[in-house]
Amino acid sequence: MTNHPIAAIVCALIAALLFALAAVAQQRAAAAVPDGDSLMGTLLRSPRWWSGIVGDAGGYAMQVLALTFGAVLVVQPILVCALVFALPLSARLNGQRITARAATLAAILVAALALFLIVGDPSVGDATAPFREWLAPLGILLGVIAVATVVGLSIASRSGRALALGLAGGALFGLAAALTDRVVTLVDDGLGAVLTGWQTWLLVAAGLLGVYLQQRAFHVGPLSASLPAATVAEPLAAAFLGLTALDEHLRTHGTGLLVVGVCVVVMCVATVALCRTSG
Repeated sequence: MTNHPIAAIVCALIAALLFALAAVAQQRAAAAVPDGDSLMGTLLRSPRWWSGIVGDAGGYAMQVLALTFGAVLVVQPILVCALVFALPLSARLNGQRITARAATLAAILVAALALFLIVGDPSVGDATAPFREWLAPLGILLGVIAVATVVGLSIASRSGRALALGLAGGALFGLAAALTDRVVTLVDDGLGAVLTGWQTWLLVAAGLLGVYLQQRAFHVGPLSASLPAATVAEPLAAAFLGLTALDEHLRTHGTGLLVVGVCVVVMCVATVALCRTSG
């Protein structure tokens, strides 16, 4: 991995835009599936849903490119901007207007994100960390995902189900992003190394399960319930693995760490508030 933060930021912003377009298309397709019908069976016949899959594929390609230029802690928080891009598009398609409150929250979110990157100054970690370094962080993250999935499949509230399933899907995408960092390095060792690496198959499993849970979230509730949870969970899950398994760290101390912590809280609060405003 090379360390070119500007290139990483540009690629991550493009990825965020593509993910936003994909989320809006897929949510509209999933919401149109009648209760009782096969969700995935119906979606596989929907051109709108497939356009969202194409957007996701393009976004993921740009995310991979971004990860070749910079650390997980740089790339993943920028994907929060997908929510900012999705707001005006979703509003336009639904015949709504962006309020001054929504615009203000979007500005706060972007400012918190920029401050996080400038003050935190994340380092590039060790993508070759052995499996034993992943065990504890993976166990914690998969436990959170399992609990969120069970809640999302069992509670009565449709909005609550969408939020919980969105959280689980977003965390799985964060796991996939952290694994991508390693799989990219395996490419240099040849196709055999990619196919035999445990990271490759865990990435595939996390990606497929994440897509399924995301579609379930889109189907059971509005975008304003599922997208904020997924948008926040993905970078936080990836950052958690970056700090614990990939030996990435923030090059700041004391007051700087406090500022970074406040930025994370502001990003979470503003993201949820932003989607509630749009809903």
